Amino acid sequence: MIFAIAGATFVSTMLGGLFALRLKDKLHLILGFSAGAVIGVAFFDLLPEALRLGTQTHEISTVVSITALGFLLYLVLDRTILHHRHDEDLHADPQRATAGATTLSVHSLLDGIGIGLGFQVSAAVGVVIALAVLAHDFSDGINTINFVVKNGGERRVAFRWLIVDALAPVVGVTLTLLFSVQEQSLGLLLAMFAGFFLYIGASDLIPESHHAHPTYWTTFSTVLGACVLFAIIHATG
Repeated sequence: MIFAIAGATFVSTMLGGLFALRLKDKLHLILGFSAGAVIGVAFFDLLPEALRLGTQTHEISTVVSITALGFLLYLVLDRTILHHRHDEDLHADPQRATAGATTLSVHSLLDGIGIGLGFQVSAAVGVVIALAVLAHDFSDGINTINFVVKNGGERRVAFRWLIVDALAPVVGVTLTLLFSVQEQSLGLLLAMFAGFFLYIGASDLIPESHHAHPTYWTTFSTVLGACVLFAIIHATG
């Protein structure tokens, strides 16, 4: 199953990139749904599992503090390395395009590691994390294409980076087959991933979906994404 999910992350990223090239005017609704899905997984799955596992050996305040640390670490990464901006703020800079695409690919590698660690907790946790990553990887494919093209890169160069970004989570999942993590450590790692996902959803996907299309339908898509993940998580127990 884990290899099937790894393959699905590849397909999701590629589809996001192809949508960015062909159907850009509909992307705000998909990004809005992705935002809700990613935030839903953080609140409804990752954080409860982190508390269940982590509080066996740590205080609740420690586990929640790790979530906050994850949020802040990703904020620092975003501001100092990714230098994230909306599309209309970008200026042609091929070197920046390469640096940004590389960072997005590393981030996708971490997504794959998150899926693998989730499966070390249980199949249900792994599947739910994978669903959030699939939604997020779709937006990663969009961002990879947009970042390279908006910074002056050619479409063929953008497509090559899209393939790299699509392969990264597959590599991440495979790497987790080479090591295992103790349950108490998994709890803290899941808490940190919850912080990552909260930042990605609240500070990246929601603004990205809404800034160019501030419509009720975009907001509805975000709420729908969170509700769908809530239903899936409770259905899987």
